[in-house]
Amino acid sequence: MNNYETVFILTPVLSDAQVEEAVKKFEDLLKEKNCEIVAKENWGLKKLAYPIQLKKNGFYTLIEFKGEGTIVADLELAFKRDERVIRYLTTKLDKHAIEYAVTRRTKVKSAKA
Repeated sequence: MNNYETVFILTPVLSDAQVEEAVKKFEDLLKEKNCEIVAKENWGLKKLAYPIQLKKNGFYTLIEFKGEGTIVADLELAFKRDERVIRYLTTKLDKHAIEYAVTRRTKVKSAKA
């Protein structure tokens, strides 16, 4: 099992319920493929670095998961087929990135508390 993280941006014209439904769709896909979801972060509506499809904002979501290498192709195919996704990036985490992700999550949790 490899560790991955994926960040995807949803179009800003969606309601909160539609954003949650889209995120749940991708989580369910990962669970169907026997992946373990380690963490999920909703970064909310953020300004894009440059306009994409004439949009200047987007809903960012990060999902960290463990799974086989073949899941990445399936996940990215689902991103391509979903018109609500305007950008996505999936990366494989090495041991240093995993350690950083753990410390980043604990910092975020302590900042919210």
